[in-house]
Amino acid sequence: MNTVRAKKRLGQHFLTDNNIAQDIVNSLSETQHAVLEIGAGMGVLTQFLLQKPDIELFIVEIDTESVKYLQKRYPILSEKIIEQDFLKLELPTLFKNNTFSIIGNFPYNISSQILFKVLENKEFISEVVGMFQKEVAIRLASPPGNKDYGILSVLLQAFYDIEYLFSVESHVFSPPPNVKSAVIRLTRNKITDLGCDFQLFKKVVKTAFNQRRKTIRNSLKTIAFTENFTQNSIFNKRPEQLSVEDYIFLTKNVIA
Repeated sequence: MNTVRAKKRLGQHFLTDNNIAQDIVNSLSETQHAVLEIGAGMGVLTQFLLQKPDIELFIVEIDTESVKYLQKRYPILSEKIIEQDFLKLELPTLFKNNTFSIIGNFPYNISSQILFKVLENKEFISEVVGMFQKEVAIRLASPPGNKDYGILSVLLQAFYDIEYLFSVESHVFSPPPNVKSAVIRLTRNKITDLGCDFQLFKKVVKTAFNQRRKTIRNSLKTIAFTENFTQNSIFNKRPEQLSVEDYIFLTKNVIA
């Protein structure tokens, strides 16, 4: 088996440029020990990850054809390749409640779902280095006040420092995607507790951005606040103008 056929239903676009693959792997922190690669495909990142003696590499791959290819090409990893859907993986069990990093050329059709799973496991995932659709990468790394700033920007920036590392052109993939790509890095910050209920925080953020053209006063009118609190000037702003701290402030003042 010399190659793996890219499958549209799995959103597979195999990176073919080794220099870019090396740059992605080099973006991982040197202090990491356990690393999970999502969707290794034909191992373009894997080959460089195996050159790092300081990491223990695991791979999760849903494509049976890719799994067979990787097992043949990298027999040393045969017991570390998990043929499963990442979104269904019990990460704390796999890593025995220890911290780990994630890396991958992520399928663009499930990239948001991958990030929501990262959020669910934020106490274990210390770093994420990944390839995303460029517009998604820009959105995630955007600061408050930027038109690209949105729900995932706020939720992830509450717990991770996000860096836009570099852009990637379509021609270095097989088959080429119809969009440009970019690599970003998420590094876990020191926040362990927002000081408010996280599920309520998430509800406030999502409700606000569901009507992002309106002011907070109107977009959050279905959420209860005291009349005095609604006189705060924060209610005259639009959702993209609010920082993570502003959303925490709002959440702390929701009437239960």
